[in-house]
Amino acid sequence: MFELSPAIPESKARAALKRVLRGLPRLGLAALFLFIGYTKFDGDPRGPWYGIFEQIGLGQWFRVFTGVMQVAGAVLIAFRRTVTVGAALLGATMLGAAAVDVFLMGSPVVVIPLLLLFIIATVWVTSD
Repeated sequence: MFELSPAIPESKARAALKRVLRGLPRLGLAALFLFIGYTKFDGDPRGPWYGIFEQIGLGQWFRVFTGVMQVAGAVLIAFRRTVTVGAALLGATMLGAAAVDVFLMGSPVVVIPLLLLFIIATVWVTSD
């Protein structure tokens, strides 16, 4: 019956700035996972990811697969239309990392993938 509208209409520039600012956490998360995923492509046997994936025992193909998943998730989460798919890919890699830390490594580092999973979920829920 009654329609509420702002007393002063918002300018297009201000609306665009708001959209950009709301997208910054999503773009920051995308940049982080783009970097994390990219580092997994380093096949140097002295590299940190190489050693970790040797301990996991599935072979180095799994390191590359994880890198592809993280880079693809980063690209997908950067765009509003594909944020759900990107969050699902990144969330799956973080759940897998947490499971590996707990069950295979017995490592207290499980906090890091769980924190990243929380950030992924928060960005997904707050994206519009």
